[in-house]
Amino acid sequence: MTNNIRVFLWLGLALALWLNFSQWQQDYGPKPAPSVASTASPGASKPAALEDTVPQVPQTAASTATGSGTAVPTATPDATQGTPVESAGIVHVSTDVLEIDIDLKGGALVRAELPGYPLVKGQPDPVVLLNRDRPETNYILQTGLAANTKDTHAPTHLEVFSSAAGKYALAPGQDELHVPLTWTDGDGVNVTKTFVFHRGSFAIRVEYSVDNKSPVPWSASAYAQIVRTDPPVERSMFHVESYAFRGPAIWAADKPGGSNLYHRLKLDKPDDVKIAPDVTGGWIAGMQHHFVTAVIPEPTEKYSFKLTSENLKYVLAAAGPATVVAPGATGTIKETLFVGPKLQEQLVAINPELFRVADYGTLAVISRPLFRLLALIHDFVKNWGVTIILATFLLKLAFYPLSEKAGRSMARMRALAPRLKLLQEQYKDDRSKLGQATMELYKTEKVNPVSGCLPMLIQMPVFLAFYWVLLESAEMRQAPFLGWINDLSSRDPYFILPALNGLAMFAQQKMNPPPPDPMQAKLFQFMPVVFSVMFAFAPAGLVLYWVTNTGLGILQQWNINRKIASEDKARRR
Repeated sequence: MTNNIRVFLWLGLALALWLNFSQWQQDYGPKPAPSVASTASPGASKPAALEDTVPQVPQTAASTATGSGTAVPTATPDATQGTPVESAGIVHVSTDVLEIDIDLKGGALVRAELPGYPLVKGQPDPVVLLNRDRPETNYILQTGLAANTKDTHAPTHLEVFSSAAGKYALAPGQDELHVPLTWTDGDGVNVTKTFVFHRGSFAIRVEYSVDNKSPVPWSASAYAQIVRTDPPVERSMFHVESYAFRGPAIWAADKPGGSNLYHRLKLDKPDDVKIAPDVTGGWIAGMQHHFVTAVIPEPTEKYSFKLTSENLKYVLAAAGPATVVAPGATGTIKETLFVGPKLQEQLVAINPELFRVADYGTLAVISRPLFRLLALIHDFVKNWGVTIILATFLLKLAFYPLSEKAGRSMARMRALAPRLKLLQEQYKDDRSKLGQATMELYKTEKVNPVSGCLPMLIQMPVFLAFYWVLLESAEMRQAPFLGWINDLSSRDPYFILPALNGLAMFAQQKMNPPPPDPMQAKLFQFMPVVFSVMFAFAPAGLVLYWVTNTGLGILQQWNINRKIASEDKARRR
């Protein structure tokens, strides 16, 4: 490595080759067979559909109950209770951010539209998360109470509820909307399942109020499960969002010593289809690009998580401890659901670890502080494009001492270029002597040709972290900048920013010493075109960052060259 631009170009070329190899493997490499989970033995009756499965909970001695609620061991989701029925009618709920359909069969959330998030910017069709439109897109969220005693009847997601109204809407000036559904077992146990919506929030509170007027204790465990048919996504460099993780995920404390674990579950890996028992403060989620559906239990309760899959369908379930309600007493059970975009401020307000669904991959340790910096700047400027420019300036300022050292080395290398050329002509037939003479020249002039490596090695992880922040942060989805850039999370529609990036790289090349080898010099002259094509389909915000970074680098190198020229002039005097 003899100068900074060569290091940058070689690193960039390596990155481009790696990305292309990864894409080739994903598009044309061997595909794993989807897993099929089945517990049926030969000759047995056909097992229940995954969505008709109710958690199997521990049997408890109801006679030990002495109050409104007693916790007992955690439930294990695995078995079937109740008899499946068709839809029992729909209750429609409208808030300022959600359009929700609740099926009276079990109170399941069967449709969720996000009117503030158009599927395509400028068009009226909203993003639809939960839905039963087609078997291949089936995506619902089921909640219920499973019985803990053999003779107890409980309101699972297979039971039919009743509602006083078919439509509920958040009125102007109203901050909270309650949607109650009722169920009774006919023996004196009445359960009111209430969905609580809040203005501006994608969180949905589920509250069970149990009124036990029967002569015996009543025991049940709360559970929730995400049911989704999730076909594999065809990944393409022309659609960068296809690289975002899509599938089930959990946050659980399941290692010895209680260490926390965020785990993206893959249906084609048998080890991922398993139970995580006794999870306190965890959550489960169904993830996709920019959006998520999550179940967040009460932080003090122990829940068990289990993933079950069948071909392309999965059920990710969370089942909690039993609550025993004594005769003549009442009991309350609460859970929180989230259906919406991965807005990190809202996610953290629900659970301190829920921000992890904004999945920045292996560079999260850099991406998360970077996002916090961007969010802090955006609070003042209110424009994500301006935010990216200002953040790039601050990063450039933070790395200035390293960059100045590299810049001085490049300036010295440029000044030495004629002398290096003379050495190449003098020792053109003896590469060993050429190397010795070159190193002696570097030593005499106190020039370190490798000093330009460090700043670029630092910038590359930041560059990749910026990529994931722009790709995965829902806050920047369809965010405008100015003029023709109306969505920083997608490519520049007219490829103007990639062209500007190529011009900036060409200008930066002219400020740096050329490679001594003529073939390398010609190759590097072509690299701005290569990078312009590579950036053509990258998010516009990412290209904006790199154009800004390159432009600031040009100004910085010009200033360093000017200083060195002044210093040399002063020494000659």
